[in-house]
Amino acid sequence: MNSINNSNNKNKWTILIIVSMVVFMAVLDSNIVNVALPVMAKSLNVTTAGIQLVITSYLIVISATILFFGRLGDIIGKGKVFKFGIALFTLGSLFCGLTSSLTVLVLSRVIQAIGASCVMANSQGIIADVFPVGERGKALGITGTFVALGALVGPPLGGFIVEVASWEYIFLINLPIGIITLFFSLKILPNGHKTPDEKMDGLGALLFVFVIVPLFGALSKGQEVGFTQPIILLSFLLSILSFIRFIMVEKKRKDPLLELEIFKNKLFSLSIFCGFISFVAIFCSMIIQPFYLQDVMKFSPGFTGLILMVYPLILAVVAPFSGHLSDKIGGEFLTFLGLMLTSLGLLLMSTLNETSSIMSMVLFIGIMSLGNGLFQSPNNSLVMSTVPKNKLGITGSVNALVRNLGMVCGIALATGILYNRMSYKIGVHVTDYVIGRNDAFIYGMRIVYITAACICLSGAILTALRLFRTQSKLAKKIGK
Repeated sequence: MNSINNSNNKNKWTILIIVSMVVFMAVLDSNIVNVALPVMAKSLNVTTAGIQLVITSYLIVISATILFFGRLGDIIGKGKVFKFGIALFTLGSLFCGLTSSLTVLVLSRVIQAIGASCVMANSQGIIADVFPVGERGKALGITGTFVALGALVGPPLGGFIVEVASWEYIFLINLPIGIITLFFSLKILPNGHKTPDEKMDGLGALLFVFVIVPLFGALSKGQEVGFTQPIILLSFLLSILSFIRFIMVEKKRKDPLLELEIFKNKLFSLSIFCGFISFVAIFCSMIIQPFYLQDVMKFSPGFTGLILMVYPLILAVVAPFSGHLSDKIGGEFLTFLGLMLTSLGLLLMSTLNETSSIMSMVLFIGIMSLGNGLFQSPNNSLVMSTVPKNKLGITGSVNALVRNLGMVCGIALATGILYNRMSYKIGVHVTDYVIGRNDAFIYGMRIVYITAACICLSGAILTALRLFRTQSKLAKKIGK
């Protein structure tokens, strides 16, 4: 049996570098594209709405297939699926860089997304498999650093490439990274533990696609056309009905796509829920900040980018530190502290206005980033420590799915609240920044940040209760 053995694997740190580089590539690719969208739209002669498919197709396909590839990793080996993902992502990147058609570009992005889904679904499982519990937090923290670096490098690198070359190179830049990591992964990364007696739940996988695609489509499109439009409401209804059917099927399956039993573990369920609300809260802020900095404060795109780099830069430093610390003292207190600091940062952000100083902005963003950095690595470690080895693939994919779902929900919630409150303030329905009405934008922004802070604070309260129960049990054991 070709299994990853964390007790005698001499290549665990090399494997960590390979996994981190591939994750970096996937995150870089999702961030590097945004800045090039206007140029791509002109080059391909398509509308702004049309070019958005380059982004949305990638996100939807990853989210719709990530449970499937996580489960497949548990059945045939996480390393095998991970290596296939690298090859497919690299091939998709090549196709993206060679096309001059939007249709072919979107299809190529779908290929990329399937490869990225294979990688994201199994990356945390591979690390949890390779590293012992005492080093797992540190390893996951290092991976978190590469995620932050991907987000940090993506926008400025994309802008630089578009200025000095052409937009095709934002995809072709993946080729050398993909080829190098695939070469070393084929030599070093084991295929992983197999469970050939288990079968793939095809019906469950299909139903999950009908849960995610209408849901993400409605959340994304609802921001433009309004969430009360019939097509949006029908999409939500289809997603809900598919989800109900999905749960019914999973309960009856001998080998389900998603083993619902894992949610009976309170530590797992709470950690997953807190991970979800942390991404909802953070992305409420992420979507608002650029508009505030450029439209209200009148900063240039370049200077705005510099301010926004504060968040991933601090996260890149804090994430491995918090992961290492969680290996020593446990993750419960760090997750609580992280959510409290994130809530504080969001609350402070709600005080920003037209006269706020750059230093106060940077300080408030820094507090948010510090809190999120303290939270993410220990929380990921807690999630991965709650399941047996043969469920690490599906657990890692659930964690990654929750991250994507939190991002989409955060963006939809923030824009929905912002434009609703702006419309209330102005007296007419608006779906964009209104020139000369900074007061309306700041009013809406303040409500968004207060809402995000409350959401994050609810997670902090839940983790505080968990911490209290853990300490009470420990005190009773010592007393005995």
